[in-house]
Amino acid sequence: MSPFYTIIALFLILAISSTNAIQKHRGYINDINQFLAPQNAVRSALRLRPLVWDAKLARYAQWYANQRRLDCALKHSAGPYGENIFWGSGNGWTPAQAAAAWVSERRWYNYWSNSCGGGQDCGHYTQVVWGSTSKVGCARVTCFGGRGLFVTCNYDPPGNYIGERPY
Repeated sequence: MSPFYTIIALFLILAISSTNAIQKHRGYINDINQFLAPQNAVRSALRLRPLVWDAKLARYAQWYANQRRLDCALKHSAGPYGENIFWGSGNGWTPAQAAAAWVSERRWYNYWSNSCGGGQDCGHYTQVVWGSTSKVGCARVTCFGGRGLFVTCNYDPPGNYIGERPY
């Protein structure tokens, strides 16, 4: 092969690699936006500062999601951060749908009694709107055997302290 064709071949390989990297990066940015949008929308409605994406929290979330990949059990990591977890059957769940599920618990939360009504859970919602929380990082994994999708977000500083209102 002549040097000219070798250079052209290398150029094409680099162009394809760069395109794949750009597409992967765009997908990652899209996931971040999907995680943030529903959570920041509810925070905005309460006039709370928006959450900002934190790479350290995202790495922790990915590490923990990978631990749950085998069983996708809804078990918390017991780590140093606030945490919301989600499991959905199948693999078509988006980050926005997981975040929207947490935010939808708003209907059960009563600020004045600082409790959840109707025997329902609202702790995911209160973590999302915890006033002192400023950073979030999230991850998702497909469970082995196609048994669903496990999603987790970690929050810093954490929230959901017993007896305290979220905002």
